[in-house]
Amino acid sequence: MRKTKTKLRSILSSLIPGLSSLARRGPSGWMVLVGIAIVSSIVIMTAIAPWISPHSPIASRVGPIRASPSLQFPLGTNHLGQDMFSRILWGGSLMLQVSALSVLICFLVGVPIGLLASYTGGMVDSTTSLVIDAVYAFPGLVIAIAIAAMLGPGVVNMALSIAVVYIPSYFRIVRSQVLSIKELTYVEAARAAGAKWHTILFRYILPNVIPSIVVVVTINFADAVLTAAGLTFIGLGVAKNIPDWGWDLTDGRQYLGSGAWWIITFPGIMIVLLALGFTLIGEGLSELLNPKLQR
Repeated sequence: MRKTKTKLRSILSSLIPGLSSLARRGPSGWMVLVGIAIVSSIVIMTAIAPWISPHSPIASRVGPIRASPSLQFPLGTNHLGQDMFSRILWGGSLMLQVSALSVLICFLVGVPIGLLASYTGGMVDSTTSLVIDAVYAFPGLVIAIAIAAMLGPGVVNMALSIAVVYIPSYFRIVRSQVLSIKELTYVEAARAAGAKWHTILFRYILPNVIPSIVVVVTINFADAVLTAAGLTFIGLGVAKNIPDWGWDLTDGRQYLGSGAWWIITFPGIMIVLLALGFTLIGEGLSELLNPKLQR
């Protein structure tokens, strides 16, 4: 127990100065802080949902059907009498899982391909760029829908369908960075000194590409959240017995005309907030890590 407390204190002692320094960086720093606050709040809410949820998110008839928000049901109930507050608490888990897994796949595939193809050059780079550009030319949501329809429902399948859409973004960013960095003096010096290609690539080039990748990752999170919600909204997400904000949007749409605005409103707000949090982090980091934008 003492070791856990000591580790927690050390983490907080290193985290607080970093957050304080962000606050002193002006509007860009505050954008990152606000984004971190939004995302962290949703992550914590989702993590503690099993302990603070008043009802099971999939239990029917816990209250009146389509009951408006009240003291007993703060966010009302849906057409099955399910507590919307409990579904909101649990629904973010799936969204975060799909987003994190899709971003991880994009990173593990897009970054190595971009590094190797751009550093190798020649036919390898031309062929890879042609394939990536062909994928990039199609509307992203159309590709995601087609792949999700072929793979079927599930968290992994949703993540794969989203990853295919955004891998080209990683490739293009990494490629553009590597093409300029590999011609710099210190890279030429390392090559002249006899350094092997993998040493040059991962020791001298990759560290200078990381800042751009970090920005892409955060913005990719926001896009993944919206795409995951869109896939579930049209019935290509997970099974319907799993609490998910996308399913609540689908169910709430058909009852919006009857005055049950809360069924679709609160899940929609949560999706927008989560995407907004990641977007603020990405945009703030983009300005902080780019000296030209700071000036």
